[in-house]
Amino acid sequence: MAGHILEMRGITKTFPGVKALQDVTLEVERGEVHAICGENGAGKSTLMKVLSGVYPHGSYDGDIVFEGETVQFANIRDSERSGIVIIHQELALSPYLSIAENIFLGNERRKNGLIDWNATNLEAVKLLTQVGLKDNPITKITDIGVGKQQLVEIAKALSKDVKLLILDEPTAALNDEDSAHLLGLIGQLKERGITSIIISHKLNEIRAVADKVTIIRDGRTIETLDLAHDEISEDRIIRGMVGRDLEHRYPERTPKIGEEVLRIEDWTVHHPLEHSRVVVDNASLSVRAGEVVGIAGLMGAGRTELAMSVFGRSYGANISGRVFVHGKEVRTRTVGEAIANGIAYATEDRKRYGLNLIDDIKRNVSGAGLRKLAKGGWVDANREFLVANDYRKSMNIKAPSVGSITGKLSGGNQQKVVLSKWMFTDPEVLILDEPTRGIDVGAKYEIYTIINQLAAQGKAILVISSELPELLGICDRIYTLSEGRITADIPIAEANPEILMTYMTQEKENA
Repeated sequence: MAGHILEMRGITKTFPGVKALQDVTLEVERGEVHAICGENGAGKSTLMKVLSGVYPHGSYDGDIVFEGETVQFANIRDSERSGIVIIHQELALSPYLSIAENIFLGNERRKNGLIDWNATNLEAVKLLTQVGLKDNPITKITDIGVGKQQLVEIAKALSKDVKLLILDEPTAALNDEDSAHLLGLIGQLKERGITSIIISHKLNEIRAVADKVTIIRDGRTIETLDLAHDEISEDRIIRGMVGRDLEHRYPERTPKIGEEVLRIEDWTVHHPLEHSRVVVDNASLSVRAGEVVGIAGLMGAGRTELAMSVFGRSYGANISGRVFVHGKEVRTRTVGEAIANGIAYATEDRKRYGLNLIDDIKRNVSGAGLRKLAKGGWVDANREFLVANDYRKSMNIKAPSVGSITGKLSGGNQQKVVLSKWMFTDPEVLILDEPTRGIDVGAKYEIYTIINQLAAQGKAILVISSELPELLGICDRIYTLSEGRITADIPIAEANPEILMTYMTQEKENA
């Protein structure tokens, strides 16, 4: 190491009513991988936005020293000219432009005042090779997966002669294979002398790739741990993040399981565009009152497709099968019908489908149950406020008021708003699709506690999760799904990761 490439000294950032950062200090060595950990809302992303010029100099207090010089960035272009590039959790790629066009957008390769497409595509190929992508540079972004899009973002950073690469939750939306490739690439960049800062909730990944980890809690720097020289456990990192030991990752619960609430029979769903392709194949399952039932499956197994197709046929074509609630067959042909029959679905993509990010907490909470607030054909605004405020308090949503814009909340608090919205509809069945994706361990514990409370109220809860330890920690039974088929129904007492994976990878028998 050749000393510090970055020092952030006494950074304080205030928003109306909220002090997001208070006297934060961060030191990063040249050529290292430095992780930043903290609960949702701790100030991690805010700190990186200060560093990258998203929040310009003058909007915060404190100093940034980069490569030995105090810098004052007015915008992202200023920070990029210095060699600092940030890749946000929400990727900033244009879906209908090509890979090459995205890499050089705003940094075009020109010749005689015009874009030199030959040079653009040739340089794009070289950059794609560096990040391990073999796709044609003229391929549109919309035609490649999220994992590859992350690599395109890194290629874009390399085109700007990056010295310090900031990655905000880079593997949050990736499967295990894509995550492993991305982490390997970060290691390769380190060998080339490129310094990286990673914000991540996945503590196992941090321990695998980071040299040091700085923990931020409630907008303050708590400590920096040296992972290269000390054996630092996940529990040690968690204690710094939440300010206490988490003796159990999952709250204890004594199930009180009643009669069957939901039954799905012979459910078959075809792909919405390729109608000959079966996505969910003759699936049947049931959930009882007070029961938490998991669905485990690999990427592409049909978990989300099953949930969305049941919830108002929000996905798929040529759907067949039957849905029963409390033994009575019900129609769920539209979202309205599904809600009216007591079924709620909290989507895995809360930012795109679960919330209106530009509206406030109040409107988001009331959105699915406006009929309950109707008064003379109009929404009773006073009652709407009271309902939302009750949920803000009971769900511990960290926001000054229900007038706070939902898009500005942390991931964990956004997820609480989603759950509040569906709890307000008073459903019989609550389908939770990746309910803790992208949120920290402290917020996860709160979500698990809410799930337990709902089960104790007699709700039937179906949880879809990519994290097997999560399913094993909170469920009473687990269904496994492979190639659209239910392959097993396993009581929790008989379940373990090996058994689940065996059924999750079970191939379809030849006819």
